[in-house]
Amino acid sequence: MQRKAYVPGVAALLAAVLAGCTGGSGDGGTADDSNPGSAGTATQAAQPGKYATLPEPCGAVGEQALEELLPGLEELTDETQREKAYAGEATLTYDTDRKVGCRWKVESAEATDHLLVDFERVVSYDNAVSDDSQAEQLFGRKRAAVHLPAPTATGSGSADAGSGPAAGPSSSPSASGSPSSGPASSSASGSPSSGSASSSASGSSSASVPSSVDPSDLQPRLLEDLGDEAFLDDELDSSGSTAKQRTVTVVFRTSNVIVTIEYAEQPMTVGAVPDSKEMQDRARKLASALADSLGG
Repeated sequence: MQRKAYVPGVAALLAAVLAGCTGGSGDGGTADDSNPGSAGTATQAAQPGKYATLPEPCGAVGEQALEELLPGLEELTDETQREKAYAGEATLTYDTDRKVGCRWKVESAEATDHLLVDFERVVSYDNAVSDDSQAEQLFGRKRAAVHLPAPTATGSGSADAGSGPAAGPSSSPSASGSPSSGPASSSASGSPSSGSASSSASGSSSASVPSSVDPSDLQPRLLEDLGDEAFLDDELDSSGSTAKQRTVTVVFRTSNVIVTIEYAEQPMTVGAVPDSKEMQDRARKLASALADSLGG
């Protein structure tokens, strides 16, 4: 009798234990099932940039644009020299998928002109940061490095008053020192092939003619309607020489590619000052054409 009573008791105890284990296992199973989904959401990679390749830099600027930017090309009579001058020289790079550039230098009777075009494709190696965001950060550092002056209440609208604080006074005070009455190229649209080169090479090395252009419109500034964001710098440097060299730089970003244009001119005549407006118009016209060619 005692043995018969004992066996059912053991069975009941085992059943209770098994029921408890089954309940615990079910709860644990529910928690485990939710983990993979949560982890997958947290580690989702950011979107890649629009561009996976870069253009061939020395072929990115057409002949007509080069003739407008480098008036001395038309003075070259030797065929070999002409071909070399038009071809440009590729800049040194170790990864043509990430950074490429080309430079040109041409001398004329009035001035020596330099042109540099640089393309940089930005890639983020952080899954939480997109290529575009990484490029935006790099562009921001480039913009901060030129110390753009604060936008003024008056002007042509090229400055963007709502794009964040500007660093102190510009290191390029000469942008307003040499406006000219010469014809201006389109500043934010068109392409190198849509207009002719300047009819007078000497117009870019003289600043003696007064102009109706407001000097504040020629100051280093943010640019609108060019890529996703853009800025222009204008610097006049006379150190170490009696002839003043002006360098106009336009930098713009479209998606994960940053394009830099450096356009410099040094007159042959002592005391001559390169024309700020004309050089800015030429550089901006080229920038607009390159943005169009990138599809930006």
